[in-house]
Amino acid sequence: MRRLLILCSMILLATVGATSAGAQETSVRFEITAVGDTSFLFRPGRHTWVSPGQRGIAVGPRRRDVMVARFRVVEVIDGVANAVITGQTTNIATDHVALIVQPNPHWYQRPTFWVGALVGAVIGAVAGAAF
Repeated sequence: MRRLLILCSMILLATVGATSAGAQETSVRFEITAVGDTSFLFRPGRHTWVSPGQRGIAVGPRRRDVMVARFRVVEVIDGVANAVITGQTTNIATDHVALIVQPNPHWYQRPTFWVGALVGAVIGAVAGAAF
C-alpha cells in the first residue's frame, strides 16, 4: 500500500510539477524583411498570435544574438507585421532577426485544466456512489 502511495505521488509530481524554468523560455524568431528610420516589417507566417501591442527585441545572429533594439508591434495586416523601434543600440538591418515571446494560453486552453476537471469529476462520481 505504501509503495502504491509513493508511486502515485511520484507520477503526480512528474506530471504537475514539470514546468519550464525562466531560463528555458524560448522566443520565436522572425526574419526582418524591410527597415525604415523608426520602424521595420517582418512576416509572422503561421504564428497568428502576433498582435499589436506585443513587445520584443531585435538581435544580430552573426554577433551571437547580441541585442540590437527593442520594439513594439503596431499592426499586422495581410501577414505582414509593422513594428516601431522604441530603443536601439545600433541601426537595424535586414540581416537581424526579431524575437517575440509567445504568450501563454488562457487557463481553459491548457490540457492540465481539463485533466484536473476530468479527474475531479471521476473522484466526485466514485465518492458519490460510495455514499
